[in-house]
Amino acid sequence: MNIKEYFPPPENFPAIKKSEAWPHPVYTEEQMRQIVIAHRKTNNWSDWVALKSVQVLRSVTDFATGYRHDKEVAAGIKDSRDANRKRFAMDERKWLVRFLFLESVAGVPGMVGGMLRHLHSLRRMKRDNGWIETLLEEAYNERMHLLTFLKMAEPGWFMRLMVLGAQGVFFNGFFLAYLISPRTCHRFVGYLEEEAVITYTRAINDLDTGKLPRWENLEAPAFAVKYWDMPEGHRKIRDLLLYIRADEAKHREVNHTLGNLSQQDPNPYVAEYKDPNIPRPSKGLTTLKPTGWERDEVLR
Repeated sequence: MNIKEYFPPPENFPAIKKSEAWPHPVYTEEQMRQIVIAHRKTNNWSDWVALKSVQVLRSVTDFATGYRHDKEVAAGIKDSRDANRKRFAMDERKWLVRFLFLESVAGVPGMVGGMLRHLHSLRRMKRDNGWIETLLEEAYNERMHLLTFLKMAEPGWFMRLMVLGAQGVFFNGFFLAYLISPRTCHRFVGYLEEEAVITYTRAINDLDTGKLPRWENLEAPAFAVKYWDMPEGHRKIRDLLLYIRADEAKHREVNHTLGNLSQQDPNPYVAEYKDPNIPRPSKGLTTLKPTGWERDEVLR
């Protein structure tokens, strides 16, 4: 018998309709504007290690992307007419380089955590209590951020080499760390997302103060409009940054919350509760808590 009868050519197969793996929650403009910079204080040695690790990583990333920012100028407290002539002034190209670098690494923790919990569930032959889905969904969302920015700029060979090196080191380091202390790793990601919210807030402030003129009237990529379901009249780059900042704020809350839980606790972001009147964690921004939900709030 002809082998083609077993393996017909691809053109004989019907087209497969492509769909999103995880539909994105709907954010309102008011919810996104209410996102604030926040910091969770360290309460123990594990928190301290996580925070210091993020600070080191932030310093390395700042150096690699040529980033140095006047906090008061970025926050709009003061203005500087010659800011764009300074060596470390951030223009559109520098912001894109930073975004690409950050998002290429940001998709690693969720995938590593989800993979290790998946394997742990297989070994123990027990359910995972819903953690895997949330972690993989986070990794997927961060990858969508990266793909969106790739629609705006194509990185060069040096940038790709930097990302390859950083991702290789970070993946293996996070893998080992998650085996030792998952709670510390989730706190680490929570602090990392705090920095991401700061970064996108500063970029939005730069845009609002006229330092990024090429982005003022630039439309967001169609890819992003579809993924976030951006409404008509709210599809500029500034709107895009608001959506991405909201995602990072949600990841900040999720990981601080998971860092407060025991590894055997049910995942509150997929759990169903008997009393709908008590505020609970959710996938959207309706009950956002910047520093995370405490264990007693989730399990009561």
